[in-house]
Amino acid sequence: MSVYAGFRETAALTPAEIERYLTRGQVTPQWRLPTAVLSRMQDALERLLRARQDIRPDFIALPHLPWNGDEGMEIAREFFDFVTDPDLLDLVSAVIGPDLILWASSVFCKPPGVGLEVPWHQDGQYWPIRPRATVTVWIALDDVTPENGCMRVIPGSHRLGDFTHEVSARDDLVLSNVLNDPRIDLASAYDVIMTAGELSLHDVDIVHGSQPNRSPRRRAGFAIRYMPSTAHYDRSLQLGNASATVPVEFAQRPIWLVRGVDRCGRNDFDIGHTYW
Repeated sequence: MSVYAGFRETAALTPAEIERYLTRGQVTPQWRLPTAVLSRMQDALERLLRARQDIRPDFIALPHLPWNGDEGMEIAREFFDFVTDPDLLDLVSAVIGPDLILWASSVFCKPPGVGLEVPWHQDGQYWPIRPRATVTVWIALDDVTPENGCMRVIPGSHRLGDFTHEVSARDDLVLSNVLNDPRIDLASAYDVIMTAGELSLHDVDIVHGSQPNRSPRRRAGFAIRYMPSTAHYDRSLQLGNASATVPVEFAQRPIWLVRGVDRCGRNDFDIGHTYW
């Protein structure tokens, strides 16, 4: 059980929201963070941004893992409490089952005027999870709109299999691989517009991206990745680097069984664990 006090006990998806997630690949639930929780998470974000000025804020990987000194430990502990909160796990369990593994989190904070573009892509192509299975909980810490670069999705694309991608030479993208597939109907894309405190759930294979932030307003979000324990986090897979902006390493990353049992039986919960 997390030492964090929790969000609230009524966290749940309605049957209609579950159906929307399964058919469209993304849902923005009616449930949202209580004001006090949002304030605490926003404060943790500001502390993180001040402490990690060595990297671009557009993509800060694994804020729930400590980096340098006592401050890094304290900030990471707070983010770890967020990502293991039982109310969030309840939301995720509604769409991928009761046995959950936490394997990643990221802060995506596009600065005003210069925030980077996230090209059209499928998350699953980057990740060493077989079969591909993950729910991403994307929490809006600022109001997110088309003007400041909100997420856009292609509904139903998660049900169409793999799409071809090509490596881009552009240096103004958060991700290096760009989807290039004639089967994608860009005209069907919609914006995931949220106010601070709302959250989105999206499937591992939904095609999505976001425009650069050319507005005077920041766009910050906190993404948490959970996989069902029926899948295998395969540390032997060599997938290359997803981002030219921030190197990401998978083989030595710690993962946590946060609910239930390891149904796969092959997931390694020892590698990388030097804290918590």
